[in-house]
Amino acid sequence: MANKQTTKTRVQENACDDQGKEPIVTQHNKNAEQSELDEQGNQPVEPVFGDEEIADVDRTSILEAVLFCADEPIIPRKLMEITGLPDAKEATRIVEQLNDRYEQAGCSFRIEQIAGGYQMLTLPRFNPWLQKLLKVRSEAKLSPAALETLAIVAYKQPIMRVDVEAIRGVAAGEMLRQLMEKGLVKIAGRAEELGRPLLYGTTKHFLEVFGLNSLKDLPNTNELKRPE
Repeated sequence: MANKQTTKTRVQENACDDQGKEPIVTQHNKNAEQSELDEQGNQPVEPVFGDEEIADVDRTSILEAVLFCADEPIIPRKLMEITGLPDAKEATRIVEQLNDRYEQAGCSFRIEQIAGGYQMLTLPRFNPWLQKLLKVRSEAKLSPAALETLAIVAYKQPIMRVDVEAIRGVAAGEMLRQLMEKGLVKIAGRAEELGRPLLYGTTKHFLEVFGLNSLKDLPNTNELKRPE
């Protein structure tokens, strides 16, 4: 036990200078560490707002992230300002480097020149599948009146048209017809009442459009109340 304590003491003494103080890290040493390049040959970005983790992100990855999130073309000079690159030519060089990487990896997208700027776009051969996605998104766009009618059906199903109209205070026949055309509402049966009126409910497509696994995943009605 005595030998372990002696060894620990010597290690602590070696970690101090002659005056028993912790060794001081000079600014020269810090600069030497910051000047080291990463594996891709890019200078690490200096920390921003005190976040030291950003120092580990190279400018190539930053430029890629910026273009990934952009919904419009960004000119090289703007990319230079955002990413901290030395000049616009360096932004162009990195774009070419990224496109080579995407091609080698068989990615479905490239960085294209649009209106003097750069934008990340999918390759034309994937258009048939993307059109299906856009169709689903367009189907999800509903007017306030249609959304109100759909919400009533979703929470009260199976429900008769007369009950929907009683809740909304207006005729609901046309709205129900439109929702059925979009595949969001279906006839769920007939009520056991005089005249056997139709009952309405939501479809499987309704779950797909709104990202629900089942009707149990609908928000609780209490959660939809406005805060007082």
